[in-house]
Amino acid sequence: MAEPKAKFTSVDPVWQRVRQEAADAVRDEPLLGGVIHASLLHHSTLERALAYRFSQKLASSEMSEQILREIADDAYADDPELGQAARADIMAVYDRDPACHRFLQPILFFKGFHAIQAYRIGHWLWTHGRQDMAYFVQMRVSEVFSVDIHPAARIGKGIMIDHAHAIVIGETAVVGDNVSMLHSVTLGGTGKEDGDRHPKIGNGVLIGAGAKVLGNIEVGYCSRIAAGSVVLSDVPHNTTVAGVPARVIGEAGCSQPSITMDQLISGEI
Repeated sequence: MAEPKAKFTSVDPVWQRVRQEAADAVRDEPLLGGVIHASLLHHSTLERALAYRFSQKLASSEMSEQILREIADDAYADDPELGQAARADIMAVYDRDPACHRFLQPILFFKGFHAIQAYRIGHWLWTHGRQDMAYFVQMRVSEVFSVDIHPAARIGKGIMIDHAHAIVIGETAVVGDNVSMLHSVTLGGTGKEDGDRHPKIGNGVLIGAGAKVLGNIEVGYCSRIAAGSVVLSDVPHNTTVAGVPARVIGEAGCSQPSITMDQLISGEI
């Protein structure tokens, strides 16, 4: 008789670590026990926890938690890439933000992470022909988190938005994988033109605080945009640009600027 096949259960190290950190946090700070249990420990998967957080954060008198929870649950069930992107985002924040010491922090406390996950659900709605509901999600994300991302924009995984205040990403913008940006970044147009009018940001790019990248231009992979710069033309790969208007001032300084988060610029601009 043939041996019965072994049964394997799925392994989710990110979620397992979140749950362990959550249990430790409840022990260390009992007053947060209700929030942590409701947000994390009561859920069987990361996707379920994210759907709960989405509904809690964006619910209002205009849209109930139950409806938003159903929308998020449907999105995560339909597209497994949403959950995988969320895991990459958690690890990106943990790796790059020196203020993040545990995997659970982005899920519980960081509005940049919340805004990106809400955008992902809004984008799912947009691509499924539910534009009005996608606009509603965009509106609530802007109101709650001060992050305005058009649901038609295309954003990769492993995204870290530090502080995440006054972020604007336009309708035809494209953001690659493993991109880091700080507060007050704009990926916008240059006027009232229609069509493809927003920047295309390559993989591994670091965008400093207050930088404005305007128009249908390309920012090459693994480049750096210095804080406060206004970028109006294409940026080559692996370079640093700075100034108003921005110009190339040298190489990127490292192979992965979005991961090292090194924003210091050597030499004169």
